[in-house]
Amino acid sequence: MRIGFGIDFHQLVQGRDLWLGGVLIPHTKGALGHSDADVLLHAICDALLGAACLGDIGVHFPDTSGEFKNIDSKILLARTMELIGKEGYAIVNIDSSLCLEAPKIKSYIPQMQEVIAGICGITVKDISIKATTTEKMGFVGREEGLVANATVLLRNRE
Repeated sequence: MRIGFGIDFHQLVQGRDLWLGGVLIPHTKGALGHSDADVLLHAICDALLGAACLGDIGVHFPDTSGEFKNIDSKILLARTMELIGKEGYAIVNIDSSLCLEAPKIKSYIPQMQEVIAGICGITVKDISIKATTTEKMGFVGREEGLVANATVLLRNRE
């Protein structure tokens, strides 16, 4: 059994789509990044890579590479699953949190769980996604950015 933790931050800006957990969320702002800037999927990727001692998302999918410009983060998660699979690991469960002031995302969580479960080959009951705010404090509270963190438990398939 291996535990991994991942965290990601992105600015919120006008003129970008807001992707969270592989789901397009209607909002006036979106996350700024080299890829689609899906903080939740990035945090999950980092947690998976960390648990398998494979570095982090920047090692495998650098933001200096044109290959990853505007890439769908669902592709990054699928590639991360291939990497941990080659090491002999499978996911037991994912526990994650999103921190953003707006929009409210509770109604989108089941869809996010479905997307992530499909990519990771686990059930929605193996994926926890929680949401919180910072009660208007800091850059998240001012709606300048958002944060996601994830903890994963891996098991060796052997």
